[in-house]
Amino acid sequence: MPTPLTASPEAATGAASPDAASPDPVLVIACGALAREILALKDLHGWDHLELTCLPADLHIRPEKIPAAVAAAVEKHRAAHPHIFVAYADCGTGGLLEQTCRDLGVEMIAGPHCYAFFEGNDTFAAHAETEFTAFYLTDFLVRQFEAFVWRPMGFDRYPELIQTMFGNYEKLVYLAQTEDPELDQKAAEAAERLGLAFERRFTGYGDLTGALARALSFQGAR
Repeated sequence: MPTPLTASPEAATGAASPDAASPDPVLVIACGALAREILALKDLHGWDHLELTCLPADLHIRPEKIPAAVAAAVEKHRAAHPHIFVAYADCGTGGLLEQTCRDLGVEMIAGPHCYAFFEGNDTFAAHAETEFTAFYLTDFLVRQFEAFVWRPMGFDRYPELIQTMFGNYEKLVYLAQTEDPELDQKAAEAAERLGLAFERRFTGYGDLTGALARALSFQGAR
């Protein structure tokens, strides 16, 4: 079983004290690829006022559809949930999701994608110039490697495409959210299948923790 991330005192923002009034609920509209992590953080920090609804994780294969899907979800739930937070980063939308959220008056996670906010946006940016030949996986993508990498890229049918598409990559970096030997093994196997060197880097939940804590604290406060 995975070992949950140990919370730091700073990361525990948002847990109500026994004498405090119960905060208003906050609806988090999230990428399905983040569901497990968000629920883990909810349990870890006692964020009982966090309510979660997820959009299909395979929207990442067609990122141009993410802004419209998020907008539709916000409009669907806004009447019943005055406090909404969008658990997406830009995720390949070229700034369109940020503009959509601004127009809708809702907040979203800062950063270009989940790899960045899991590692920490500042840390990920610092690696950018030395890791432009790296291919990244998260816990979700390790679990769903066949469905989100191998088959969509056609490697199951045309293995010769691996060299075409990954010939300029040098390593696979597994950004691990949990301590899970089974996932470590699967990530190493994925690197081998792609012909890449393997590196595991434990990130925990990174900036996702703080982003949710702020959304729950400010949007959910009475």
